[in-house]
Amino acid sequence: MNAWLWCGAALLASGLPAVIWGVASGPLGRRVLAQNTGSTVVALSFLLLAQGYGRPSYADLSLVLALLGPVGTLVCVRLLADDLQGGRPRGATAVTVLSVAASLAVTVAVCAATAFGRPTAKLVLIGALVAIGNVIASRALSVGVVDEADAAR
Repeated sequence: MNAWLWCGAALLASGLPAVIWGVASGPLGRRVLAQNTGSTVVALSFLLLAQGYGRPSYADLSLVLALLGPVGTLVCVRLLADDLQGGRPRGATAVTVLSVAASLAVTVAVCAATAFGRPTAKLVLIGALVAIGNVIASRALSVGVVDEADAAR
């Protein structure tokens, strides 16, 4: 077992219990934020495990999660807009900053170990999508969704 696999396992072991606790308890805003954080933890773990196993094709799973995780959060925010009127969940800024920092750290480490070229560009894209997706999803939770009828007034 190499260091990449250890880091991927450590990220899953440290991140998933917090995500499961956040999804299982507390107000709705925190549950949606935890769902988004869960997709981030798994996407970053897939990047580390892809490097550890030497299978660049496993990074495609991370790309799919980087795209679908924030989209799922935005759909939840849209469908639950009436129930999410309570405002931004407590600690949302800290979770977003931690998620963006983790995505940057994992992306830089994996890119440094990868040969320069198309695989590196793909890894940078995945890292950017994870980071930007977290910021967008957190912003959607804090601002809420504007109803079309309210926007027309």
